[in-house]
Amino acid sequence: MSRHLRTSDIAQAVGVHPNTVRLYEEWGFLPPIPRSPSGYRLFTEAHRDQMRLARMALRGPWPGGKIRKSALALVRQAASGDLGGALEQAYAHLALVQSERAQAEAAAQLLKRWAQGTPTDAATALLRIGDAARLLGVTPDVLRNWERNGLIQVPRNPRNRYRLYGAAEIGRLRVIRMLRRAGYSMMAILRMLLQLDGDHETDVRQALDTPRHDEDVYSASDRWLSALDELEQRALDIIAQLERMIAQ
Repeated sequence: MSRHLRTSDIAQAVGVHPNTVRLYEEWGFLPPIPRSPSGYRLFTEAHRDQMRLARMALRGPWPGGKIRKSALALVRQAASGDLGGALEQAYAHLALVQSERAQAEAAAQLLKRWAQGTPTDAATALLRIGDAARLLGVTPDVLRNWERNGLIQVPRNPRNRYRLYGAAEIGRLRVIRMLRRAGYSMMAILRMLLQLDGDHETDVRQALDTPRHDEDVYSASDRWLSALDELEQRALDIIAQLERMIAQ
């Protein structure tokens, strides 16, 4: 009969506080844990391995919503005892991360071309905010929000103060929209644009991915390229861990 492990043993094995182990049990990240007649949890090596898997999948800053949802699903699937299904989900998780990375890289490439002066829009008549929003497939409130957060300055009609969007503004907005859809945070985009506005020779990839010293709090999407690199390696580690669990 295998030796039972204590909560503190599981916590020590993965480098967390015992309360974290109890939370993971409560959230469904661990298989059911039997209790002794006196009420103590009776963990096994399988619980320890599942705890390692859960920490591997969930530690660090939260990534984009789709990636987080995928990670939570595979951890809960493994906890249910369906290790084969969890492994299948882990490969789908890896593909999702790689797809997000490809999209982020494509957005960075468009940004680089735009920063070098390559036009992203043909010359067009000046548009008001509603027409610009329809052209870009966003709402006027989104355009106002980007302007309010310093991502763009839009010239105004001196007579009625209506915003007027020309080819330069539409091109800049296309870049902003693609970066946002690719997962970059508003802070990362603003950081890059401010540096680029001050110096057209700015390394846009580095600017996108490197928080300034005065950014006291930042998330994974503030350094999205690096975060996706880390998430891809983590996805490979998850696959390896599940394969070890299946083999035992």
